[in-house]
Amino acid sequence: MIRLFFTSALLLTFLLGLSQTKDSLAEPLISIEKSKLLKNIDITLDMRMGFRGYTFRGGDHYYNGMQFQNGHTALGISGKLHERVDVHFRNRFNKGTNVQTLDQLGSNIELAYIDVKANSSFNLLLGKMNAFYGGYEYEFSAMDVLEYNDIHSNALAYVTGGGMTYQAFENHKFGFQVLNSRTMHYDDLYGDEAAQDIQEPDWPVAVVGNWRGSFFDGKFETIYSMSYSNQVKNRGTYFFTLGHKYQNDKLTLMYDFDYSYEQVDTEGIMTEILGGDRVAEDVLYLENWLRAEYRFNSKFKGLLTLMTSSAYGRIKTNHDHMRTSYGVIPSFYYSPFESIDIRFYMAYIGRYYDYSDYAKQEFDTSNYNKNEIRVGFIAPLYGYYKMTSITTKFAVSVI
Repeated sequence: MIRLFFTSALLLTFLLGLSQTKDSLAEPLISIEKSKLLKNIDITLDMRMGFRGYTFRGGDHYYNGMQFQNGHTALGISGKLHERVDVHFRNRFNKGTNVQTLDQLGSNIELAYIDVKANSSFNLLLGKMNAFYGGYEYEFSAMDVLEYNDIHSNALAYVTGGGMTYQAFENHKFGFQVLNSRTMHYDDLYGDEAAQDIQEPDWPVAVVGNWRGSFFDGKFETIYSMSYSNQVKNRGTYFFTLGHKYQNDKLTLMYDFDYSYEQVDTEGIMTEILGGDRVAEDVLYLENWLRAEYRFNSKFKGLLTLMTSSAYGRIKTNHDHMRTSYGVIPSFYYSPFESIDIRFYMAYIGRYYDYSDYAKQEFDTSNYNKNEIRVGFIAPLYGYYKMTSITTKFAVSVI
């Protein structure tokens, strides 16, 4: 990892100035033949930083706090290896760097894959990538989401495998993936906690399919997905998402419905409710997510996000209701610059967790809520570097 960034730093330093003194070199560091590899390089630096004040209330517990926080910082590099082959890499600095036992990459490496364009409508993807789950909550970069609903707060979004996309018609695109279902072996992931008769499968695999549709000249769009993954032998997760989006000149409305039936709990919510050294089995999560965006003018935008998540477990019957969470996030964005995308924001995040009477009686749970005020900025900065000659004169722009 250190070697990779050291090499990248040397390359960028070379590109941004050292080679301008071409007379000091007997020959260029990058030959004309190899310079084609650096013809187009895109570099992204995504940042979200803010000041947060928060309170927590639940049962006999109460606490509050204030701090500055770097909520999201990520560096991405993409470029063309060939006219039909692109490479994508992204390092999220807010995640752990420990190498995972299954895919042999740190959690901080979110993207590391190639995209091969077979023809005008068919693409092949290989490496560590985001799963093709549906819905618009998942479609956003984590930089743009101040608080996820429960499933996506706990879901594993970036895994290693292969995928393909097929543009069947002008307004309809299909995707299919075969991926590792996790990044770690089961024993490393859960430790001593285990459900009964748990066995490591020969291949912890996930199969994902999705469909993207566009209607009415792009005013209405959909992202639907279905997937199956086996975290352990002979037991898996069935996950469905229906995402919808309506957009006109000023208003954008998005609605997602999520259904996740998990024979062995992967979100961890039911496992936490049950307590003890066991993983919950036969759990069901149902979610609704709604986001409205209204653009007052080129500089001001208002957002409102509403969400619910219900958790069910097999205790006495097949699906006993255990908990419902609610979320409300009104926020306000101000973009003062035309030439660069920097957004200053102010938001309230309210989360409320209500447990069923059965969960309170049997598992000693209690309702609680979290309230938070955030003020900060979001800055997706894009740098585009294009080699114009072997002496490394560059056109650099930030948009």
